[in-house]
Amino acid sequence: MNAKDLSISEYSSHIVFITGGTKSGKSKFAEHLAKKVKKLSYVALSKNNIDDKDWQEKINLHRKRRPKDWNLIETTDLLNTLRKEEGPLLIDSIGGFVMETINNESHEWITKMNSLIILLKKRKCITFIVGEQVGWSLVSEYKIGNTFIERIGELQKIITKISKDNWLAINGRAIKIDEISIEIPT
Repeated sequence: MNAKDLSISEYSSHIVFITGGTKSGKSKFAEHLAKKVKKLSYVALSKNNIDDKDWQEKINLHRKRRPKDWNLIETTDLLNTLRKEEGPLLIDSIGGFVMETINNESHEWITKMNSLIILLKKRKCITFIVGEQVGWSLVSEYKIGNTFIERIGELQKIITKISKDNWLAINGRAIKIDEISIEIPT
């Protein structure tokens, strides 16, 4: 599949999940796939910390890459965004949702995660989701780091199950994991 193969009518209720590590190319690949989709809204899912110069530089690189006709939604509230937005979306990245709920108790996290999955399943338009692969290297010495790793891993397993297409970006390459993998039985 490539960007020219996508159209809204062919892929209603369609989730495309692109995951990978830092600097893997996952956002660029998601943007490449989404370029031909009309009336797309780009959901930048993070806080805009103007005091963090490195983060601002990264945000600026993303802004420069995006087509001018995409609608930009900068938010940390993904659930309300999904309730309001009916058109095609590119969500970058799902780790922002995990961070917004990082201090929630376990039962609150599960409730929010389930709400997110229900809203994603209800969508009638194509939805591209970018997600971070973590946990392949160092184990955090901090509880919050380990909570993030566990929650994003749990969430992304579920997103993978409800997605029509799943991609892994690694070292500037994209692998369609649905074609070369089997689901681990639960």
